[in-house]
Amino acid sequence: MEIKLPNGWEAIKTAYMFSFGRGISISRENMGEEGIPCIHYGEIHARYGFAVDPSKDKLPCIDQSYLETAPKSLLNYGDFVFVGTSEDEEGSGNFTYLNSGIPAFAGSDTIILRPKSKINHRFIAYMFDSLFFREQIRSAVYGVKVFHPTQTIIKKALGIYPPLVEQETIASYLDSCTNDIDKIVADLQSQTKLLERYKRELITETVTKGLDKSVPMRDSEVEWIGKVPEHWELYPLFALAKENNVKNDDMVCDNLLSLSYGRIIRKDIETNFGLLPASFEGYQIVHEGYTVMRLTDLQNDKRSLRTGYSTETGIITSAYLGLIPSQELNSKYFNYLLHAYDLLKIYYGLGSGLRQSLKFSDMKSLPVLLPPKDEQEKIVIAVDEKTEHINNLITDINSQIEKLKQYRQIVIHDAVTGKIKVSEGTGYGN
Repeated sequence: MEIKLPNGWEAIKTAYMFSFGRGISISRENMGEEGIPCIHYGEIHARYGFAVDPSKDKLPCIDQSYLETAPKSLLNYGDFVFVGTSEDEEGSGNFTYLNSGIPAFAGSDTIILRPKSKINHRFIAYMFDSLFFREQIRSAVYGVKVFHPTQTIIKKALGIYPPLVEQETIASYLDSCTNDIDKIVADLQSQTKLLERYKRELITETVTKGLDKSVPMRDSEVEWIGKVPEHWELYPLFALAKENNVKNDDMVCDNLLSLSYGRIIRKDIETNFGLLPASFEGYQIVHEGYTVMRLTDLQNDKRSLRTGYSTETGIITSAYLGLIPSQELNSKYFNYLLHAYDLLKIYYGLGSGLRQSLKFSDMKSLPVLLPPKDEQEKIVIAVDEKTEHINNLITDINSQIEKLKQYRQIVIHDAVTGKIKVSEGTGYGN
């Protein structure tokens, strides 16, 4: 990779600047709250990318006996830790460095980089985080569903090394710039969280209390529903919906659908790795107006959205519960109601078995609120309109966040590659 650098700067393969090691092989089950902090690859991906300080950042711990059995996996101040596995190409090259004198282990599926000479750790972290370095990793990783940035890939990547004094100046400049950008991003992310919470509350309130706040209310006698409009009826699920049992025999349908983040989306049946077309014969056929629910792994996953509304005919895994609403129900109102129950985390208390899963038989007594049909339609129109407005606001804010993140990447790239000259105390020079 050719790049024009200022005089005195060098582009050197990472292998010449760092010695390499591996993290300790240990499962989550062997981690606890006491012992020596351990930087697992999951923490790098999700929480502590760039830098980590065990005195401030919450990390799982492992037993002190590993000091004797795996001393080479113990990190020193300034050591870098790269992930060895990523679920996508973008996450390949994710890393952190130990910004503390408190000892910590590198955990499973991680690669340790230990500096061979004196460096400014903050500058090197920015350099590793730059598009210049990351693109070298991303272009070399291999994998389909999982990507592996190996030691060999990282060793071959070129790093940029200005004189130490300039490293320190650039690091200080980037600390200031990125801190300002990060504050704006954090404020915008807070706004999206507030809007998401408002949307959840709006849906739950509207489908369980109605639009007219002046109508008389009565106790539903269901603790988590509370009071409902006096004229609404309450039925068990089995009285208003039935389970979908129509299978895709003889592959009569090939429109593959998937439940993702509370939405049912299309998938390309030809690119569904590892599955032959015959495999889809056991899938269920759903039609417009059906609600699909993922009611498995309730115990381990309490964050996912588990209900989706089908807007078309297609096939979806029979591991999900397909529900067909009766004529008394507006299908979108029914879906919004079950989505509200999902937001209230009602399903988690109903599960059974090792994976905490639910079948239709476990759900059949779930209380379903039944407003008059015309009122259901008005509720759907109101919720559709208001949630669309909220979603548009969130989309606009996320667009701003994405632009700021891109600008942040440009600032880092330009500084660490010498495209802009950073002057001490002033930031930009000529």
